[in-house]
Amino acid sequence: MLFGAVIAAEGGSVEIGANCIIMENSVVRGVQRHPVRIGDHVIVGPHTHLTGCVIEGDARIATGAVLFNGARLGARAEVEFGAVVHVNTVVPSGIVVPMGWFAGGDPAELVSPNDWERIRAIMGPLDYPGTVFGVSQPPGSTAMPDIARRYARSLALHRYDDVYDGGQVSSQ
Repeated sequence: MLFGAVIAAEGGSVEIGANCIIMENSVVRGVQRHPVRIGDHVIVGPHTHLTGCVIEGDARIATGAVLFNGARLGARAEVEFGAVVHVNTVVPSGIVVPMGWFAGGDPAELVSPNDWERIRAIMGPLDYPGTVFGVSQPPGSTAMPDIARRYARSLALHRYDDVYDGGQVSSQ
């Protein structure tokens, strides 16, 4: 783990395999419904964000990539610079998500970032509000008030966190 990397088990475990590199300023977050599991021989580039996902071995996640809750990256797969793997998406073994592209579905459909209509069509059935926050969004309404309340409650629990600093744990 390099400088500034954050590993957070927020109600869900984080497992990191052998010979993995988590580069600077990356965030790896396990959550209650979606623990993180990173297989052996995985490189996680700087400024990446991995939440509640599974990454099988021999994979590479490049700088600034994002993998959301319920995502699964197969062995030898790659997610290039700034690419997004949406919730509940499966990127099969050996597939490369191109730089800046969107991956969504099971199996993942890879979509250019300028095809916003297609991205929106794929995102809907994958249920981001339900997967990440456990709320449903009735048609024509917003789930944001419920999401904000739930998220604020969960973040308040961080006041009880312990800080791990190279071998010593201290309560805040």
